[in-house]
Amino acid sequence: MSKVIMVQGTMSNAGKSLIAAGLCRIFHQDGYRVAPFKSQNMALNSYITAEGLEMGRAQVMQAEAAGVPPTVWMNPILLKPTNDAASQVIVEGKVIGNMSARDYFSYKKKLVPNILHAFSKLQEQADIIVIEGAGSPAEINLKKDDIVNMGLAKLVGAPVLLVGDIDRGGVFAQLLGTLMLLEEEEQALVKGLVINKFRGDKTILDPGVEMLEKRGNVPVAGVVPYMDLELEDEDSLSGQLEKKEIGLIDLAVIRYPRISNFTDFHVFEEMEDVSVRYVKNVRELGNPDMIFLPGSKNTMGDLKWMRQNGLESAVKKSAQHIPIWGVCGGFQMLGKSIRDPGFAEEGGCMAGMGLLDVETILQPDKTRRQTKGRFGRLEGIFEELSGINLSGYEIHMGRTTGSEKAAVAVLNGREDGSFAGSVYGSYLHGIFDGKEIASRMVEILARRKGISLNGSKSFDYAAFKEKQYEELAGTLREHMDMDYIYSIMREAAI
Repeated sequence: MSKVIMVQGTMSNAGKSLIAAGLCRIFHQDGYRVAPFKSQNMALNSYITAEGLEMGRAQVMQAEAAGVPPTVWMNPILLKPTNDAASQVIVEGKVIGNMSARDYFSYKKKLVPNILHAFSKLQEQADIIVIEGAGSPAEINLKKDDIVNMGLAKLVGAPVLLVGDIDRGGVFAQLLGTLMLLEEEEQALVKGLVINKFRGDKTILDPGVEMLEKRGNVPVAGVVPYMDLELEDEDSLSGQLEKKEIGLIDLAVIRYPRISNFTDFHVFEEMEDVSVRYVKNVRELGNPDMIFLPGSKNTMGDLKWMRQNGLESAVKKSAQHIPIWGVCGGFQMLGKSIRDPGFAEEGGCMAGMGLLDVETILQPDKTRRQTKGRFGRLEGIFEELSGINLSGYEIHMGRTTGSEKAAVAVLNGREDGSFAGSVYGSYLHGIFDGKEIASRMVEILARRKGISLNGSKSFDYAAFKEKQYEELAGTLREHMDMDYIYSIMREAAI
């Protein structure tokens, strides 16, 4: 039977995802077969597996750290918010429908068999399963029907590491308060406390650690320093969305309310002399060298939002002198029209930006597939990308037609996307991740400005991420008691 460890947090963004990823890499380094697991994830960033199934990106990142291919069993339930009070519900990689928060709260216990089935699938292939919780286990109004924190820990007999964020302040109150709000049976599952994102001299903190252990009656398994790592975050809490610095090459991503899969642009964020800014209004837009329209969970609603706040007009004006690139929902917005006869989103028909000669019909069935191919015969500023191999995944509700002679890419024999002048659109997520694609795009933009850059050439994104995982694991080994963590896993497995 697989050994299990679970990482829970005192709040969202306490660092659960990274701590879990670091443990995955450590166990992988130590020669074990490892699998990450999160029973229920809520995020607008998602991924398509080799089988064409949809899952959250946090577990994809953790699977990379573990050195294994991501599978939908690592995240059997994914909630993708459609508005402030409803979500699309995805179970075992497939959409089962949209539900209000109240309806899902009443329904979710019916998904326990799906969770246990997914977990058993991982047990068949992994020596160690690293489970990530969600939010806080001390949400007393949600505990009764919990399937992702202590409710799950009890189901699978997982020892728990409870992570608190000292960078936000009040870490002792976070950890002790959480323990106090747990039932006695739940408290017994908490085997270690972790103070995360520490800055400064640890000797000054040590008296507090001793008091924490005494009052909480739980050992502190680690004091982890603040790590300046560049790994993909799973939701809009990501600090990446708040960066405003302007580099020699400045890229602007439109940050509409239902932005999804903004990880498409992460590769650019790691390049020297390049800034990626997520902008919400015309004032923030400024004068970038290129504008990206990312994916959206509500294409029509987000286009209306751009229309109302003036960003649509600004993008159309910018298209006269800088390149524009739309991905997935952003590609749909760039066309002449979007129709929604089946109310996949909001129903009706609305005009698009008219920058590409394509039309989109939204459909209730979701396209989900990994794919490979190459760029087509491009024109405009990115003409020299023509013919370069690429790969990624598609995840969209809609069919876009028109301008077949101006396809951006040929994917598994199918034409994808469209271009006109220096406006480009494609359904392919991950289109910029291939070796040197982003580097070459940045070089083109630099030449256009008459400048030279130091860090854009031959940027290997995959190698960069591997280095980040190794650094993460090294830091955790140094600052967490791995002997103790192995011991609590052994005791739980007896």
